[in-house]
Amino acid sequence: MRAVGGVTACASVAPMSEAARQRWEYATIPLLIHNTKAILDSWGVDGWELVTVLPGPGGADQLVAYLKRPAS
Repeated sequence: MRAVGGVTACASVAPMSEAARQRWEYATIPLLIHNTKAILDSWGVDGWELVTVLPGPGGADQLVAYLKRPAS
């Protein structure tokens, strides 16, 4: 138990079973600035969800998309 803002809270979380735990697969893809939507749409059709986009090793004009989808 711990007091938070004058309120005592008790949290108990049971560990998830191996069968209940969601498994993911990940992909990293380069994004072309002039074709970003089409690239992401094509991956989305295959069930990929965009997690984030970050600058690539070449700087801000080279973007890298990080995607995930449930593992099959």
